Amino acid sequence: MSCSSIPAISASPSKSLLSVTSHSTSKSRFARCAVGGTVADLKPVSLAEPLLLKAVRGDDVDRPPVWLMRQAGRYMKSYQMICEKHPSFRERSENVDLVVEISLQPWKVFKPDGVILFSDILTPLSGMNIPFDIVKGKGPVIFDPLRTDADVDKVREFDPRESVPYVGEALTILRKEVNNEAAVLGFVGAPFTLASYVVEGGSSKHFSKIKRLAFSQPKVLHALLQKFTTSMAKYIQYQADNGAQAVQIFDSWATELSPVDFEEFSLPYLKQIVYTVKQTHPDLPLILYASGSGGLLERLPLTGVDVVSLDWTVDMAEGRRRLGSNVAVQGNIDPGVLFGSKEFITGRINDTVRKAGRGKHILNLGHGIVVGTPEENVAHFFEVAKGIRY
Repeated sequence: MSCSSIPAISASPSKSLLSVTSHSTSKSRFARCAVGGTVADLKPVSLAEPLLLKAVRGDDVDRPPVWLMRQAGRYMKSYQMICEKHPSFRERSENVDLVVEISLQPWKVFKPDGVILFSDILTPLSGMNIPFDIVKGKGPVIFDPLRTDADVDKVREFDPRESVPYVGEALTILRKEVNNEAAVLGFVGAPFTLASYVVEGGSSKHFSKIKRLAFSQPKVLHALLQKFTTSMAKYIQYQADNGAQAVQIFDSWATELSPVDFEEFSLPYLKQIVYTVKQTHPDLPLILYASGSGGLLERLPLTGVDVVSLDWTVDMAEGRRRLGSNVAVQGNIDPGVLFGSKEFITGRINDTVRKAGRGKHILNLGHGIVVGTPEENVAHFFEVAKGIRY
């Protein structure tokens, strides 16, 4: 079927949320061992390659793979229940059992083609001697913002095995649980975005402090960016070694830079990360997401990533043309669409898939799911997306 005829496959009313949840992960099968009478998990390991990896590589696939940024999170009632028991975000994102449970919540309900680790881009900071917290209602708080050469000298390079062993453990468990029915995704923050948080002291509207450092003491900022670059390359390698089958790099604040400043303070460090990772993991797909990237779009493939994730402010067909055919694309439906009617959601899915064309496309939102999004609309999104055929 051609993309132009996709509207005919919109979900029927009879396919409710229950029909989606019925596909939850099957229970492991157990049998008693011959020696010692212990119980062993005999769940067969699937050798099939996840659809997402095939699509990124450019293999012929019958539909675009689909997952959603922030698919595990506050819009889900099951996540809200965990938050009531464990109100600290850092506890939820640094406890192996909770990380696995939360990461698997959307997998069990919606069966996306990508299962992303529940974590935060700031998770490595403690291991780099940068104390922080994530406060409800306020967001990230850096207790001692970095502003001077002496501050940057105190920053340690990140050793993920020592500092975040729970990330590796969680990824390993997720690979076993998902069993190649979907790709397990890890993620990291990009150097400039991480630097923005630690220099600003948290989130920012104007980014005046990081820009003051960039334009008055560029050597200090470059030293900090290099430490983040070395550390994030190691972190990606660590995630891949422990089960991540693709890794997304979030450069959320790079689009606060002008093109000439992006080329100085972001692009070289992204290139370095990609080059370093590809030396050890040449087949690991790397996805780059930078919100509001329309003005920088042609520069993003220069990083060497395999996939560029578009936000919804860029028309998908125009984005494809501007990026060229050598890079896959992800996105890019406005998260607000999920507040619309099911017919409206269906139409936007079809439009995006049609404009993206066949192959090298991961269907996703242009940003994370918004708090308050109706769960039944997310279920409809996945039902329609997984019913598409090129």
